[in-house]
Amino acid sequence: MTLAEKILAAHSNRKKVTPGEFINVRLDLVLANDITAPIAIREFHRIGVDKVFDPKKVVMVPDHFVPNKDVLSAEQAKLMREFCYQQGALHFELGEMGIEHVLLPEQGLVLPGDVVIGADSHTCTYGTLGALATGMGSTDIAAAMATGDIWMKVPPTIRLIYHGKLGEWVGGKDLILHTIGDIGVDGALYSAMEFGGEAVDELSMDGRFTVANMAIEAGAKAGLFAVDDKTLAYIKPRAKRPYIVYEADSDAEYAQVIEYDVSALEPQVALPHSPANVRPVSRVGRVEIDQAVIGSCTNGRLEDLRLAAGIIKGRKIHPRVRCIIIPGSQQVYLDALTEGLIESFIRAGAIVTTPTCGPCLGGHMGVLANGERCIATTNRNFVGRMGGSKSEVYLANPAVAAASAVMGRITSPDEVSG
Repeated sequence: MTLAEKILAAHSNRKKVTPGEFINVRLDLVLANDITAPIAIREFHRIGVDKVFDPKKVVMVPDHFVPNKDVLSAEQAKLMREFCYQQGALHFELGEMGIEHVLLPEQGLVLPGDVVIGADSHTCTYGTLGALATGMGSTDIAAAMATGDIWMKVPPTIRLIYHGKLGEWVGGKDLILHTIGDIGVDGALYSAMEFGGEAVDELSMDGRFTVANMAIEAGAKAGLFAVDDKTLAYIKPRAKRPYIVYEADSDAEYAQVIEYDVSALEPQVALPHSPANVRPVSRVGRVEIDQAVIGSCTNGRLEDLRLAAGIIKGRKIHPRVRCIIIPGSQQVYLDALTEGLIESFIRAGAIVTTPTCGPCLGGHMGVLANGERCIATTNRNFVGRMGGSKSEVYLANPAVAAASAVMGRITSPDEVSG
């Protein structure tokens, strides 16, 4: 069996599962946020049960519209907060919260071998830790909170192998953008993407989180990494409960095996209006920008901020560009502050916000006007994703976004760093 099949078999009390089978899966964690939780809570009450199946396995994180931008978002957050207090479920309030997909691994709430579902499509991020994690709708979340399991079709697995050594300024964001550019936004539709190869082995945990996060942009059900020494070094100081490490069998059957040599890969940029509309940064042409956003559940971790600060420090943000830095969690914010990264950003003329999804989904704190262009380390660039329907979003890694903020146009970090 593949890694995904191994985990699903263990969580459905079966010796073996095969793609296409429908199974009931026992859950280790159920997640919702301030947009999706209120729907799930209302549906949970309609079911007629009084208590969630296990309050330690239900987590709610306000991160999309916080600090609350208006009365409606405040009401959403209040409903979620009161439900968690009543149920004894885990809830992260302002001051301790972060973007959910940065926060949960950081807090040790997701561990290898888990099955996690979340009412957010980027729940697939947790596959970095050797877990089977996937996004579902709010009504599925309501049923899961009541029963502790979910009905699921076993996905086929696509094995992606990345050969070679990554060049300077090339990281996890470039690997996954290059992949989506190759296979398309439906290239892994309802499949598990299993990532491997020497280039992946060399990626840091932060880089791997970025890759798994955007598996959904290829249509995938989940994106998974094998657990190695880097994973265990990340997990061991955080884990507060036992976990099981599963491995794919050497004779596992894959729906497809795709191999890439990434030794000569440049930083990649996804042009409007699709994550699959990908070009090397050298072939983007002259694109002037109005805004740069560095953050999100894709690239808001400490390594991302270090990379951006390394470009920006001692320089100035272009006078025509608004540069918005969004740490992925309070811990990331604190670490960046301690390291002096925040000072570098502010002296350069960028702003640093509280951890939030904010502009990624056109929520707040960076919404675009019609006709504006933004380069962002976020995960989607659909029409109107960050604001006006006539605005444009270009996706790139933090080094490219930072260099572009300095130059006022999309460019390679080489142009700025020399």
